[in-house]
Amino acid sequence: MAVEAKDVVVIGGGFAGLSAGAALAEQGFRVAVLESKPALGGRAYSFADDDTGDFVDNGQHVLMGCYHETLRFLDRIGARDRLIFHRDLEIEMLDGPGRRASLRTSRLPGPFHMSGALLRYGHLTAGERVRLIAGGMRMMALRRRDRDGLARMSVAELMDTLGQGERARQCFWYPLAIATLNDDPELSSAALLAEVLKRAFFSRRADSAFVYSRVGLSDLYCGAAGKLIDRSGGVVATRSIADGFDFDESGRIAAVRLRDGGRLGAANFIVAVPPRNLLKLLPETAMADPFFSRVCALQSSPIVCVHLWLDREVTDSAFVGFIGTPTQWLFNKRRIFERHGERAPGYLSFVISGARKFVDRANDELAEVVVKDLRAMIPAARDARVLKAIVIKEKQATIAPDPLSDRSRPAAITPIGNLFLAGDWIQTGLPATIESAVASGHAAAAALAARVGA
Repeated sequence: MAVEAKDVVVIGGGFAGLSAGAALAEQGFRVAVLESKPALGGRAYSFADDDTGDFVDNGQHVLMGCYHETLRFLDRIGARDRLIFHRDLEIEMLDGPGRRASLRTSRLPGPFHMSGALLRYGHLTAGERVRLIAGGMRMMALRRRDRDGLARMSVAELMDTLGQGERARQCFWYPLAIATLNDDPELSSAALLAEVLKRAFFSRRADSAFVYSRVGLSDLYCGAAGKLIDRSGGVVATRSIADGFDFDESGRIAAVRLRDGGRLGAANFIVAVPPRNLLKLLPETAMADPFFSRVCALQSSPIVCVHLWLDREVTDSAFVGFIGTPTQWLFNKRRIFERHGERAPGYLSFVISGARKFVDRANDELAEVVVKDLRAMIPAARDARVLKAIVIKEKQATIAPDPLSDRSRPAAITPIGNLFLAGDWIQTGLPATIESAVASGHAAAAALAARVGA
């Protein structure tokens, strides 16, 4: 079949690749999505656990009301009704057994709704709360007036600048920073934290809403996006491993070579895979270009997710933060998922972000760490019996959010005329989140369509 101007190959079937493919398919492009794994989803997928009857996400991915690009994508593929919106943000934070306090937004319009939450936050004294609010306002002023300064600063250095004490850091700033940036506050970019907090907490009240998927991640978006692309005359192929590109005499990509010996030509290409996978596709000569060579400087940060099934429920809360323990967050799947197995009354998912000190430990040891933290923080769990544990390690879960790596992130448009990039690691102004992945997919699709003149 002859290659036409609106033929596009997308390499990578996660949030970035599928959002790019769906956006282009809706504009009349003929899209082929190639995913190397047996199923779509990239680094945000789910699988069925036969023992319990539950769906297991590879990691706990939380959406928020400020994820405008993600919600637009889910609207496009008809999957928004699979979400649960918690209009009033409420995070239960535990600072030890029985020492709980909630961050609960008030009914005031944004951004004043967060002031109400902070003024009532019981883990801090009245003076610490006032200084916390003042620090947040000053951070927003720095974001407006000195973004370059923020971009050179770590989160810990920002806290020094804002005059935040150790208690405020440990009970508020650092849990949010680690959860959103996936790394140590001593290393993470202050500019990225400021951008996240501006969008999530210092904007409209609806932007602060926590949004959960009623279903497993794969069921949320993979099938629906694939069907949209199929209906538009495209194709979605799994177990399709891209090995490299063939170039024409003008230096443009003519086709992608597949490991099974096949070759797929197109007018334009979007690569929506992690940095190391992109570099494997390019010829060595491409590394002479600073655009691609700086991708080599990008570092990664790991996440560990531990899933526990218990013989009873131990908390009514959907979402709990732990302060001062290796385990940082608990998600109660019995309060989140619409469908679940009946073989274990309690199903909890735990996250250790920025897990460099833990990711190389044995799975049994990691499960023991989480169980110890659970029983220390929630007394009702002390007599609960663990029926099953699954440990999932993502050693290269996200790019490292340090200032140097953030400055090294490439744009969607590349020096190769018909090659575009997408992925949570592309420069979107956000840390490597689902929202960043979808924003990058939409940016790549928009740039490609503009170049074609669609």
